[in-house]
Amino acid sequence: MNQQQRQDAIIEMVRRQGYASIEQLTEHFSVTPQTIRRDLNTLSAEGRIRRIHGGAGLESSTVNTSYSTRKTLNLEAKQRIAALLARHVPHHSSLFINIGTSNEVIAEALLDHQGLEVITNNLNVAAILQHKEDFNVIIAGGQVRSRDGGIIGEATIDFINQFKVDYGIIGISGIDEDGSLLEFDYQEVRVAQAILRNSRKVFLATDHSKFQRNPVVRQGNLAQLDALFTDRAPPEAIVHLLQQHDVALHIA
Repeated sequence: MNQQQRQDAIIEMVRRQGYASIEQLTEHFSVTPQTIRRDLNTLSAEGRIRRIHGGAGLESSTVNTSYSTRKTLNLEAKQRIAALLARHVPHHSSLFINIGTSNEVIAEALLDHQGLEVITNNLNVAAILQHKEDFNVIIAGGQVRSRDGGIIGEATIDFINQFKVDYGIIGISGIDEDGSLLEFDYQEVRVAQAILRNSRKVFLATDHSKFQRNPVVRQGNLAQLDALFTDRAPPEAIVHLLQQHDVALHIA
């Protein structure tokens, strides 16, 4: 069993039991306590479990990891995903780009494009793109979240509904095995749903850590996507759903 397989098995054990001690994990996997501690620290940093003294428990389904932590989390993987997704966006396209650190990395990857029209409810995305003179960047109105520069609320939804664009680029906090796209903030979800409705094609960018997170708010389903961009092969159940609904899978 390699490191990735062991870490996936640790998550499954924690989800099944609710808690797993270092002693139990050491015995189960026949490795040293130091190895298990490193695994738990890695998984906790990725937001996939909650580190508890002496072991690990389930991550919160109601509170997301802080923005400052998410901004650096799996950054190299996000950059690879962003570069791959950017290659599937033609010059002179119209786009929605919504809230999320992965989407901010995608905005950076799009700077070499020409003539894009970008509608966003993410102040950080707008700041990244603002200096491109051949881009038309439009910011949605609404309430600004101080923690991450996201714009949400009824005014944001009304604004999004005025457009029909070529590509909707979205992120997500978790993907359930039944294909549900899950988030932590109900207001953010309602804006994302408007983006889904008003995009001719929808691209989801997500790193591997999101396949085993379970936020509480349902945003949509994998069946609504045209393509999923990620950095590792998803779980078998997810791959089956993608094939069933003819959603393209791109692995960076």
